[in-house]
Amino acid sequence: MWLDTHCHLDAAEFDADRDAVVARARAAGVGLQVLPAVEVGNFDAVRELAHQHRLAYALGIHPLYTGRAADDDLERLHDELDRRRDDPRLVAVGEIGIDQFVPGLDLERQRRFYLAQLALARDFGLPVLLHVRRSADLLLHGLRRIETPGGIAHAFNGSDAQAAQFVALGLRLGFGGAMSFERALQIRRLATTLPEHVPVLETDAPDIPPHWLYRSAAERAAGAASTRNEPAELPRIALELAALRGWTPEHTAAQTTANAIAALPRLAPLVAAHGR
Repeated sequence: MWLDTHCHLDAAEFDADRDAVVARARAAGVGLQVLPAVEVGNFDAVRELAHQHRLAYALGIHPLYTGRAADDDLERLHDELDRRRDDPRLVAVGEIGIDQFVPGLDLERQRRFYLAQLALARDFGLPVLLHVRRSADLLLHGLRRIETPGGIAHAFNGSDAQAAQFVALGLRLGFGGAMSFERALQIRRLATTLPEHVPVLETDAPDIPPHWLYRSAAERAAGAASTRNEPAELPRIALELAALRGWTPEHTAAQTTANAIAALPRLAPLVAAHGR
């Protein structure tokens, strides 16, 4: 079984055929997906989808949404985590973090939301799903201040030294469609050289399409439709990791699933249930 540790199944891009997207993923062998929230307004959506389709979910406020979040949204997140603390499909606090790529974001507000959500993860004993974009050192600083029960640095594209520090703090690193591009030299090198207990697989669907789905700006300008990523692409993405590491597909599935469970322990009974 393949496990997609990061998929935004609630995104509007899936509104027309969401059930078919899940069916294609299952047919491809993707037995579980983790659906991270991005703001208070989609907490119910990710939870309901996780229960409807026997998946998993996380609750958090994404850094790109902190600008429109209300100040009391952190209290609402606390209350929802408390309300759902016994829900077996709630596996993490996320997607949280800091983004220094998108211009115009309030860095101090992002930092405040990030640190507050790390504290919630600590208090509720949940791992974190981290958004890391030109922000690895800031995230590491927060993790050293506020100890959390591990988690995943999603779509990791940092340095070797930064990767080692995340791993030392108990986090796994997420690899997805970006790994399939031959010019993504650092991502591919990390995927090759990190200890085998570190990489987990993800799609970030509908985003970060692998190279076989990608449309360049020139292609889009010429009329080619932008391509939506799907969780059903995960097994082919996984073969990129297998090729880089010299693993068999079977070992890749087993190892990355074990890594995901180590990062998000509440996945263990969900994975076991899919095996029955």
